[in-house]
Amino acid sequence: MKTFFTALGGAVLGTILGAILLFVIASMVIGGMLSSATSSLAGGGENPDSMVLTLDLRQELSDQPATSGLAALFGEKGFVNVLTRLDAARTDDRVKGLLIRASEFSVGSARAEELRDAIHGLRDAGKFVVVHSQGTYGGGPSAMRAIAAADEIVVQPGGEYLPGGVVFETMFFKGLLDRLNVSAEIEQFYEYKNAPNVYKETDYTEPHRRAMTELADSVWQTSLSDIASDRSMDKSAVESALSSGPLSPDRLIETGLADSTGWPEETMEALKERGGDGTELVDVLTYNAPSAPLGASAIAVVGGEGPIVTGGPSGDLFSSAAEFASDPIAQALLEAGRNDRVKAIVFRVDSPGGSPVASDQVWRAVEMVQEMDKPVIVSMGSVAASGGYYVSAGADWIMASRSTITGSIGIFGGKLAIADGLRQIGINTEEISVGGPFAGAMTTIDSFTDTQREMLTEWLKRGYDRFIGLVAEGRGMSVEQVQEVARGRVWSGEDALEVGLVDEIGGLMDAIAKARDLAGIESDEDTRLMFYPKPQGGFPGFGPMAEASAKDLSTLARAAEILEDRRVQTLIERGTMLQESPAQARSPFMIEK
Repeated sequence: MKTFFTALGGAVLGTILGAILLFVIASMVIGGMLSSATSSLAGGGENPDSMVLTLDLRQELSDQPATSGLAALFGEKGFVNVLTRLDAARTDDRVKGLLIRASEFSVGSARAEELRDAIHGLRDAGKFVVVHSQGTYGGGPSAMRAIAAADEIVVQPGGEYLPGGVVFETMFFKGLLDRLNVSAEIEQFYEYKNAPNVYKETDYTEPHRRAMTELADSVWQTSLSDIASDRSMDKSAVESALSSGPLSPDRLIETGLADSTGWPEETMEALKERGGDGTELVDVLTYNAPSAPLGASAIAVVGGEGPIVTGGPSGDLFSSAAEFASDPIAQALLEAGRNDRVKAIVFRVDSPGGSPVASDQVWRAVEMVQEMDKPVIVSMGSVAASGGYYVSAGADWIMASRSTITGSIGIFGGKLAIADGLRQIGINTEEISVGGPFAGAMTTIDSFTDTQREMLTEWLKRGYDRFIGLVAEGRGMSVEQVQEVARGRVWSGEDALEVGLVDEIGGLMDAIAKARDLAGIESDEDTRLMFYPKPQGGFPGFGPMAEASAKDLSTLARAAEILEDRRVQTLIERGTMLQESPAQARSPFMIEK
């Protein structure tokens, strides 16, 4: 009886707590809607008449605004929103300048490049840009590259800078699989398609090492050049400083990589004084920029981020990982194409690839939009490789940052055969099969037969040939020309421009400018930006919450911290990749450090 009442009490308590939580969240939703509506009516009026925008690079930020889960429910923004708002601030007289809190780790080389462009844009418009750094403790040159263009870099006393070159980390699992007597039954096209090497090798193959070394060197040299230009230093001096080991604040100032020491609170107060009477600090993601009239022509920004999968997003309400699901992305492209106000589409791609079938669906959606006489311009983020390149190949114009990881035109597929490993511990698996030699080939846990392996290779070769053909068609190249730069090889954006895989070096704002140009929009004509896919978070009848409410998720964020670790996410992706689709157009696994 006591157990019964304990269980009953727990159930009642759970119901009460659930009701309270639902009430709190619903109240926040309604509050967010009212806040959002007030903001819209005010046209950005709730921001002060004089402000200094703030951007905290220490905070994790996805490339694109969330479209599902709790993140969408709370209106979580992305890096593209930072870029568009910093661009709008150039011509907003209320904005006096920008304060950047420097990252303590990597921000990513391509992201650093786009931030650099944004800083130059603000400075060219007469706004000041000041950085405060509390030290940088890893991540190569990207943290410095992201801030070097500022007017002034202030370092906190004791805030060391731990420099380093560009490092791509790859984990190889063959040794573990060998111990477990598990074999990687995977075929790949071709020698540079190195994603499956993590299962099949214990170290880099010669083609794998060559491609990654050349990619790292391209990013390193570009980073040195940008920092040297922005800090008015010789490139050799920058390389010497960044290769010399940990740098104290005084040494940073001596080398020319920083200007002074100071505390964050002092810097904030100084910038408010510099902005004039009544100046306030405003987070860039709560800044309401002036916008064009509601009836103005529009440029659609369609976002695709994360591994490419078929169907809809697989995450639940609490999922935070970005996923490039083919159904909503294809639908978003078509929805934007059918909107009469939309004159051109910027397709922002930030993906290492995934399912070739899903990539094919999105490629076709791009083609259908073009049949509506609307240009599609691809803006590549940090990575747009393999399937990420597949979905981009048919666009009217492709833009990448010099440090974007792209290319990797190739395909692989197969499975992990664990039957022998199970037999080692006394579990035997046998099968009965009808329906031909390939029956069960991709679902059983034993090795392929010779006939099955031959059939697998032929199937993957057809997928590779289709990929090659679509790239040749989209890029105006011969199949032979594409073969020369394909075979699974990754390229930096700078190198991809040289071999013809992209049309121009530039970031998101450059792509938007190109979209205006291809759509024939006059330079003095106001346009609005429309973001797709539309957020799907929230309760029925409610839209996304105001972005300021995102702080209320801090407790949940801490609980999920371990799942946010890039290594953990990579392990999870690797473990589920071939289960989701036996064929993959996926770039090599690597973590930039």
